[in-house]
Amino acid sequence: MSRLPQLLQRSFLDQFGRLTRSATSLRARIRDRVGQSLDTAPEAESTAAANITRVTAAPEGECIYAIGDIHGRCDLLERLIVEIEQDAAKLPNGTRATIVFLGDYIDRGLQSRDVIELLLSDRLGKFETVFLMGNHEEALLKFLDDESFGSQWVRYGGGETLYSYGFQPPNTRGSLGSHEAMADARAAWSKLWAAFRERLPPDHLAFYQALQPYHSAGDYFFVHAGLRPDRPMHEQSTRDMLWIRDEFLDDPRQFSHLIVHGHTPAEGIYRDNRRIGLDTGAFLSGKLSAVKLMGEEVTFLTT
Repeated sequence: MSRLPQLLQRSFLDQFGRLTRSATSLRARIRDRVGQSLDTAPEAESTAAANITRVTAAPEGECIYAIGDIHGRCDLLERLIVEIEQDAAKLPNGTRATIVFLGDYIDRGLQSRDVIELLLSDRLGKFETVFLMGNHEEALLKFLDDESFGSQWVRYGGGETLYSYGFQPPNTRGSLGSHEAMADARAAWSKLWAAFRERLPPDHLAFYQALQPYHSAGDYFFVHAGLRPDRPMHEQSTRDMLWIRDEFLDDPRQFSHLIVHGHTPAEGIYRDNRRIGLDTGAFLSGKLSAVKLMGEEVTFLTT
């Protein structure tokens, strides 16, 4: 097993701990939101689009589909791919069709392994594919390097991923305050960690390790979480690309490219003059969303 690049490990535990502490409130926020307007995602987008003045374009001769956070919902991914296939069948002859996946393929949903199997299959053979890393894939790689990280990962959705690979995470809730129980919990995690490393399919491991932090095409920049507004594009850190939220979302400054991202769940697809947000909380809402970029055209697909 190769270790995480040093850049990815920088401040990882601090970022992960902060997100883990807010996981409960985040899930509650998503539940509140998905009950409001996810069923009308196109209408939510069109409202924002009324104020859009910026003109952006995909590379000539290429149609790009970007898909938001999947989080172990292979059922939704299958349905969205069918929609994309049907749409791509109508493209002019000679058009290059590319699908950019924005990361967070795993965790929270019990079909996490199935998602990776689908992405590695020949199902997407008609498309060029770009796979970006999300913070949840970074978490899996962290666990492969550090067995003690497992108890944090499961609180963040990793338990569902382990289940999908045939493992039951140890129940460590009762271990606090008892040295013997804590030792038993550590031993259980150590055993699971060794078995997971041994049984994780080599092609899955290679997939996780090969994920890219970003992709640029035409006037668009694709990234999992976002970018830091006070830094030029060439000075962005991988940590921010995987983890940033409010500093990116709340800042009005535009980048040289329009940012297409996931990571922060919302009640519908979001679009303005600086970003397109595609995380529609699929693991709870049943809505997996994508954007189609062709020429200056920007349209959306959703399950």
